[in-house]
Amino acid sequence: MNCRFCKTALNNVFIDLGNSPASNSFLTKEALNEPETFYPLKVYTCPECFLVQVDEYKKSDAIFDSGYVYFSSYSTSWLAHARAYVEKMQERFGYTAQSLVIEIASNDGYLLQYFKEKSIPVLGVEPTANTAAAAAEKGVPSVVDFFGVRLAQQLATEGKQADLLLGNNVLAHVPDIVDFIEGMKILLKENGVITMEFPHLMQLVDNNQFDTIYHEHFSYLSFYTVKKIFEAAGLELFDVEELPTHGGSLRIYAKHQEDPTKAISSRVAALIEKEQAAGLQEMAYYSGFQKKAFTIKQQLLQFLLDQKRSGKTVAAYGAAAKGNTLLNYCGVKNDLIDFVVDANPHKQDKWLPASHIPVVNEAQLKKARPDFVLILPWNLKEEITQQLAYIKEWGGQFVTAIPALQFA
Repeated sequence: MNCRFCKTALNNVFIDLGNSPASNSFLTKEALNEPETFYPLKVYTCPECFLVQVDEYKKSDAIFDSGYVYFSSYSTSWLAHARAYVEKMQERFGYTAQSLVIEIASNDGYLLQYFKEKSIPVLGVEPTANTAAAAAEKGVPSVVDFFGVRLAQQLATEGKQADLLLGNNVLAHVPDIVDFIEGMKILLKENGVITMEFPHLMQLVDNNQFDTIYHEHFSYLSFYTVKKIFEAAGLELFDVEELPTHGGSLRIYAKHQEDPTKAISSRVAALIEKEQAAGLQEMAYYSGFQKKAFTIKQQLLQFLLDQKRSGKTVAAYGAAAKGNTLLNYCGVKNDLIDFVVDANPHKQDKWLPASHIPVVNEAQLKKARPDFVLILPWNLKEEITQQLAYIKEWGGQFVTAIPALQFA
């Protein structure tokens, strides 16, 4: 395998999480009796550009198909984040009814709906037809396709270039990151702005977030590396923000290198220096992560086995992709966790891949009254503990496994 950016041969293993199904390949009842396909989940660090990456073991068009089950609008905190973003962008850049906002990986219209409320024209680009259909119900038009140079040229020829081109949690999801960013260069108007949000690699390493590694995430990104990839495409990063979302994310701002209208924020150099001081541009920083993940595996299995011996019950909340990585790496099956609750009806009445834990609605939680609820999407811990505060009425406790086993 060679680096998907600089083509350097990759031999340095960042972490090996074994073999597992794709994290969002939920099972129907009929599929429980059929064999599942497992893919390697081995991650490498490039010694030249420090891009952390997994090979495209499962093709992206097989992952992001019409049966895709992730709908952004089921998280109230994520909707609030999207609304706040829209307010901030309009205040900073002054978008109007003459502007065009294009979102790549627009999902179910969770964000563009707020621009539409302000009478700002929008267009989504979304490869999964079922989420694009949900966006259409919100009045958000979408092109159902994968984004890259080909689609960017097509849209630009049609006069659909963006004043604001954005993508939240998509940059890590593209196998050909070079083609993707070159496409953004084509689709951006002369004085346009790109914003992208993605989980920060430094947070992943420092906070033991190995469960955010799964087959949908082809790349794990530092600011240093993203800056290099954008520069290679003729784009310049002129600002950056550190965000709390997804356990610690970055929001980058980019423009054409030829665009003189936007000053470079001091935050750009400050974050490069912060990463350098932490060691992200040295291979030693990336060693030892396997051991940290194994410690979590030991802690979680010990906890679940102790509860089983004591006759206590454990349920989970949030059938998130990160939860499937955690459970499958740890070898947890449905004999240790009874069920997982999820608010998304597209996941309910299905089973988690490999572990075969059933996904149910919240009514089952109230009926079963488990002793412990393991929160799998730990990044939504505050939202979930507030929503399910009633489990304290029967003495229930919340548990999270990342960055270490903790009781809430």
